[in-house]
Amino acid sequence: MDWRTHEVFNQPKPLSNSNLFLSDMALKEAVIREQAGWDNEALISMGAQLGSAESLELGRLANTNPPELLRFDAAGRRLDTVRFHPAWHVLMKGLVGNRVHNLSWQEDARIGSVVARAARLMLHVQVEAGTLCPITMTYGAIPLLQKSLPAQFQSWIPPLLSDRYDPHVVPGDQKRGLLIGMGMTEKQGGSDVLSNSTRAEPLGARGAGEAYRLVGHKWFFSVPQSDAHLVLAQAAGGLSCFFMPKILPGGSSNSIRLERLKDKLGNRSNASSEVEFDNAIAWLLGDEGEGIHHILKMGGHTRFDCALGSHGIMRRAFSVALDYASQRQAFGKNLIDQPLMRQVLSRMALRLEGHTALLFRLAKAWEHGSAEDALFSRLMTPAAKYKICGQGSAFVAEAMEVLGGIGYCEQSELPRLYREIPVNSIWEGSGNIMCLDVLRVLRKQPAAIEMLNQNFYEVRGQNRLFDRSWRQLTFRLKNPQEAQGRELTLQLFNLNCAAQLLRFASPPLADAWCRMTLDHRDQYSIPEPLCELLLTRAAAV
Repeated sequence: MDWRTHEVFNQPKPLSNSNLFLSDMALKEAVIREQAGWDNEALISMGAQLGSAESLELGRLANTNPPELLRFDAAGRRLDTVRFHPAWHVLMKGLVGNRVHNLSWQEDARIGSVVARAARLMLHVQVEAGTLCPITMTYGAIPLLQKSLPAQFQSWIPPLLSDRYDPHVVPGDQKRGLLIGMGMTEKQGGSDVLSNSTRAEPLGARGAGEAYRLVGHKWFFSVPQSDAHLVLAQAAGGLSCFFMPKILPGGSSNSIRLERLKDKLGNRSNASSEVEFDNAIAWLLGDEGEGIHHILKMGGHTRFDCALGSHGIMRRAFSVALDYASQRQAFGKNLIDQPLMRQVLSRMALRLEGHTALLFRLAKAWEHGSAEDALFSRLMTPAAKYKICGQGSAFVAEAMEVLGGIGYCEQSELPRLYREIPVNSIWEGSGNIMCLDVLRVLRKQPAAIEMLNQNFYEVRGQNRLFDRSWRQLTFRLKNPQEAQGRELTLQLFNLNCAAQLLRFASPPLADAWCRMTLDHRDQYSIPEPLCELLLTRAAAV
């Protein structure tokens, strides 16, 4: 007899071979609106390549085969290096080839280059997030190095600005491409870098561009295979920033001792390490005591990347959930046609619409075309990081629920995305640090409040909830209290998303955002025509 236990049916195919850029209408519109439409062809090509089954498999392989620390060779000589799975190197080659680490810093950078670069990053993070750690640190470091790199390292600038990925462990002036890491936090301090205990003593003369000897440690030393790290240490003049190459100019290894790699919840493809500096040699960037000044400038760029990264992961989780719901049947209908599921998916899509609108307004502001743009980016970058990164885990968990048990199993993408996303709310400052930074800007730069008022004035009268929330925020800003920092930052973020949508989105979509985020008295139900619009704008292509 022919015995069969069952047939497999009503099981959706995994989402692959889609175009990540063409599938995201909000992203396409934002790129054009913020003056980066010239990059459309490249983004379409990247979207197709990254959305392919081959690229998604590379992301899986890089995370299921994490890096390995090699401290010694067979003869007992120190190596202090890291070995990666080949998938890591393929992904890194793509990122560097697409200039996600330096597009904005090219001499011939076009208007909108920060916007184009943000879109490229957002596409890549949907495939693999760990590889973005060396990319974003290099991106944040290049402006400082272009200005302050010591004379004997000026030959590093061209390979920093190249599109070549070169993983060889040789002196920087012999490489086709370079990457930079950072070493800021220590065991006793964390975000409180002023408590750092690593000491720096000059080898000869003291001051900018001079060599120092560093003794101490770093609790988190990101991407230890980088060609150099920017390191904070205490000099006689105060906390200072140093350029520490992995291989010294003469060809010998610097005295950077890798103690272990971190065993992290997520971000498994990326190597994060603990190190000790055993009289390591580094060169002072700027003057002694300027460490905080430099880290704040670099931190703005890396914090913005954290927000972009979380948004990209949320976008991928939503795409997987939406594609599944479009295929899966339950109780006589496709899941996407079930009224309650349509509400869940539509609210998720609306959330992404608001984030996209603000993030790309921020990307354009980061080009600092005006004093107002510079102030907007300084204020809203920590606010965006706080809100977007902070809600990422709950958002991905919601997507996981759409798939049910399959979404909880490792063969789905979603467990990896769920483990990955918390790092962005911690890295470069946790939620409280972001809110304190927002309060600091509001207190020290009164022009920020006037800038907000001008920004909101342009859309006054279009939505009563927006106008009411604006009045409430104006009252709170007269005397911002630290204890209310989270609530104030959240309101600031939601209002700025609303302002962007009121300017550029359809009135029903902008009204829905205001009702969902600014009116806390009711659970907003999105009208069916708007559900159809939101889900169509976000469907896989």
